[in-house]
Amino acid sequence: MNIPFVDLKAEYEALRAELDTAVSQAIASGWYILGEEVSAFEAEFASYIGIEHAVGVASGTDAILLGLRALGVGPGDEVITVAHTAVATIAAIELAGATPVFVDIEPDTYTLDPALLAAAITPRSKAIIPVHLYGHPADLDPILALARQHKLYVLEDCAQAHGTRYHGKIVGSFGDAAAFSFYPTKNLGALGDGGAVVTRHDEVAERLLALRQYGWKQRYISETTGYNSRLDELQAALLRVKLAYLDGMNAARRRLANQYAQALAALPLTLPAERPFARHVYHLYVIQTEQRDALRTHLQAQGIGTAIHYPQPVHHQPAYDHLGYGANSLPITENCAARILSLPMYPTMPEAHVAQVANAIKAFYNG
Repeated sequence: MNIPFVDLKAEYEALRAELDTAVSQAIASGWYILGEEVSAFEAEFASYIGIEHAVGVASGTDAILLGLRALGVGPGDEVITVAHTAVATIAAIELAGATPVFVDIEPDTYTLDPALLAAAITPRSKAIIPVHLYGHPADLDPILALARQHKLYVLEDCAQAHGTRYHGKIVGSFGDAAAFSFYPTKNLGALGDGGAVVTRHDEVAERLLALRQYGWKQRYISETTGYNSRLDELQAALLRVKLAYLDGMNAARRRLANQYAQALAALPLTLPAERPFARHVYHLYVIQTEQRDALRTHLQAQGIGTAIHYPQPVHHQPAYDHLGYGANSLPITENCAARILSLPMYPTMPEAHVAQVANAIKAFYNG
């Protein structure tokens, strides 16, 4: 592709000297699992989020799974969330032994519609997972109010929302716990898999520390059933370097998004929204068009990479047929899935590339 959808190598090159030094120091330490780099990153990341505890785990999926288990969610419980999300959100709920219950999304933010939440609550409901999708926060105040009213836990899915703000405060600091992914494409990405759970509750943090390592409170003695889900020292060392640049990288994404918005404003597209309560970090720049597939083919012919996040809602995927959601059960979700297209977006993307993408889209519509 002349213009890739994402260029991870460019981000590495921008920080190459510091990242290489961090790797060398971690290797030279001789300690590779749950050492000083992980402890330091956990403290620094918790401070960044503005919360008491962060516990590094092996992936974002594990972060949701361990977060649910640390909150006491398990077999027989229902967890309310959305189907317009990465399948990891739903996979983790089922791995915890719980049942996902879907509500539809708001059409402008692609996040859980709080107006539909109360109708989804049953005596089996135990938790709510609002997904801060594409870098825009879910509307948390009404979600949290309903959760308090019904004594439900809230686990924020922040996999695409590192540095996103809701009413000026960074997401991940609102719920009982929050799950983050450090998959390489994320706004804060490792050079491999990684994740973290953050929480303000001391007892939840203690359970997380045990759960990530076989349920140990003392070595080799499992107090509960647990997992092998540990953020490794190399990834923690890299994440410590990149955390210092996260706000600057997010600012770069916002500049690129503003350039897209200005260039595409006159076209028959639905562009990303930013609610007054939000500060979007544009993990993805997602547009909507009735001519999605034709536009994508046109851009591919111009050497421009695109993606679809996500082409098939989770409730219509074969692995989740057993949940029993039929056609038109989540109409906003289903409509969006047929129209959305993710344009190239990464913090080191040249502004000239945004102009080229916009010009190619204009050519599609205007000839």
